[in-house]
Amino acid sequence: MVTFVLLAAALTVAGVIAVAIPLLRGGVAAAAPGPAPWAAVAATVLLVIGSAVLYVSWSNWPWRAVTPGDSPQSMVARLARELEQNPRNLDGWLMLGRSYIALQEYPLALRAFERADRLSDGKNADALTGEAEALALTDESELNGRAGRLIERALALAPDSGKALFFGGAVAARRGDLPLARARFLKLLTMDPPADMRPLIEQQINSIDARLAGAAPVAAAGVPPPPAAASPGAQVRVNVTLAPSLAAAVGASPLFVFVRDPAHPGPPLAVKRLESRFPQVVSLAPSDAMIPGRAFAPGQSVQVVARIARSGNPVGASGDPLGEVTYQVGRDGLVSLVIDHLMP
Repeated sequence: MVTFVLLAAALTVAGVIAVAIPLLRGGVAAAAPGPAPWAAVAATVLLVIGSAVLYVSWSNWPWRAVTPGDSPQSMVARLARELEQNPRNLDGWLMLGRSYIALQEYPLALRAFERADRLSDGKNADALTGEAEALALTDESELNGRAGRLIERALALAPDSGKALFFGGAVAARRGDLPLARARFLKLLTMDPPADMRPLIEQQINSIDARLAGAAPVAAAGVPPPPAAASPGAQVRVNVTLAPSLAAAVGASPLFVFVRDPAHPGPPLAVKRLESRFPQVVSLAPSDAMIPGRAFAPGQSVQVVARIARSGNPVGASGDPLGEVTYQVGRDGLVSLVIDHLMP
């Protein structure tokens, strides 16, 4: 158990885990003072802050300082070894899954959440939503398949789970059930969301309302409704270059360029898969969003990441050439982004 406390502390200090864990603290956090448990729901998936601190605050175990040499990766590895000795620790597997999500080790996160799901006989909503998140982060089309089914099961178990509601809204929107998607997002607004979460939820509802408003006359003519109009100032443009020292690592591997919200982890706000040729100017818009209604907007500070996927997989792997830059949407023009280091 001490390892759990140390892990929470280390990841908080590193600023890694703090952006992901609260997504999985459904009903428990609701009883605690402060923001609703789904403060991270804006990451959707879809899918944030303070769970490690809350864990330490609620724990009856003694707090002690973390060894400076400990890294998030080493702390997660320590937790994994502890679970080998205590494989029936449901909370441990949930924490391990959250930790792997934060470290972008999505296949390992999926295994951890699947283990928690088996231990709970399929009756733990956190395990189900964790599985769905890991699947969606690996391949967003999973929201149309297994991930979507997992979210529906989670909502059946925990209809007031903010994270499941947000994912459920995204799933419903993807399959075209806009009234259900709107109802789920609207329910989130009634749960007194934190001030920084409310605009995102309202944006999703407004996007759905726009689509519903345009659907009535068009549907009468038997024509699919047009997509919601993107904000004219919402564009990200980067000139991607490759450091000479990494030129040999490219080969025929594809280039993925992501736009992420650094405050709210989860699926990227936008993504493109391109050929690895340099230099290359890349433009991303809300139409490149992975999840309907979850896109970047003017005035938002985002992180743009360019990664050469040596395995061809959109999920990052150790050794992938990587570069990132901060971008202010609506203010910055063409910004330089240099791929100059390897993913640890």
